[in-house]
Amino acid sequence: MHLRTLKDLDLRGKKVFLRLDLNVPVKNGVIKDDTRIREALPTIKYILDHTHKVAIASHLGRPDGEVDLNYSLEPVGLRLAELLQREVVFVNDYTKEPYDQVLGQIDPQQFVLLENLRFNAGETKNDLEFSRLLAKGVDLYVNDAFGTAHRAHASTVGVAALLDPERRAAGFLMEKEIEALNSILNHPETPFTVVMGGAKVSDKIAVILSLLNRCNHLIIGGAMAYTFLKYKGINVGASRVESDRMDLVETIFRNAEARRVQIHLPLDHGCAPSFKEDVAREDVAEQAIPEGLMGLDIGPKTVNAYSKVIGKSRTVFWNGPMGVFEWTAFAQGTMEVARAVAACPGRTVVGGGDSVSAVNQAGVASKISHVSTGGGAALEFLEGRTLPGIKVLLK
Repeated sequence: MHLRTLKDLDLRGKKVFLRLDLNVPVKNGVIKDDTRIREALPTIKYILDHTHKVAIASHLGRPDGEVDLNYSLEPVGLRLAELLQREVVFVNDYTKEPYDQVLGQIDPQQFVLLENLRFNAGETKNDLEFSRLLAKGVDLYVNDAFGTAHRAHASTVGVAALLDPERRAAGFLMEKEIEALNSILNHPETPFTVVMGGAKVSDKIAVILSLLNRCNHLIIGGAMAYTFLKYKGINVGASRVESDRMDLVETIFRNAEARRVQIHLPLDHGCAPSFKEDVAREDVAEQAIPEGLMGLDIGPKTVNAYSKVIGKSRTVFWNGPMGVFEWTAFAQGTMEVARAVAACPGRTVVGGGDSVSAVNQAGVASKISHVSTGGGAALEFLEGRTLPGIKVLLK
């Protein structure tokens, strides 16, 4: 994979369309977490050092092709202006006001931010006319939104396709993501441990099968663990199970055995009689869960066993929580795994919204080798797919 990167472009005096992932949590006009904004700064600053004629574009939320001011990028623009120490020129309706004209008129201490791309239905449909509207008058295209690289949308594929290949490039964050994930796919140091959590085996089957070709250990947590345990004939009480997907679990075990990958399952559990946030935690010190209880977290024996495997690894990839970590009573397992991954002396990569939130909550994000900004995009990349938003940036 030969990626055209930002430093391959001659930016001087050019008009640049910059696709970012500024999809941050906003409530009542207040940004709750500006991580994605700050992560985009190196690319923005590099471009602004060479040309001030940059139009920043992003989506926020899922407004379904209609204007919904709850999803306006205006608060994001104000935060960007604060961080960049520049004035933002906010283009509210670029379907009526061609933004390339605005780019030609702004002064060097300004930058342009377009309103939420998904206010137009043409964005998610990769509509040609909407792509042409975004590409009009633009000299260069830069995509730094790895989190949407698996989507063939107008801003991730359509605009790029309207420009010559040598006028398109990946931003620094996109480049960093691809390098980090490629290191897992192509040359992971061993022992290589995959920690996979979350609710459904069916959501993770493709990436698990891909990584079984590369890893030495597969650690299973989250609700999907109960499907694995039930397949092994172990009672899981009232835990949530994908009873109709036992074939997937069988495929995983068969592939793991063929490749001599050791699968690790929970040895004990944090349980409750019902799926409610305020319910009291009941620890079950055995692998089998009694009738009437459902597993909502891994227990201390499991934490200890998983931490030992992680600690001896040279490469770790973690995706998905070990339990319902949004609820304090059932956050312990996920938090302890986050600390174990952070303490691992090898290369560690964390991907997926919940896992990223966990390392942030545990205060250990800075100790992780790479925290991925892409959830679905990272998993599809690790499945071995060529993502549409990356394909258009290749030399």
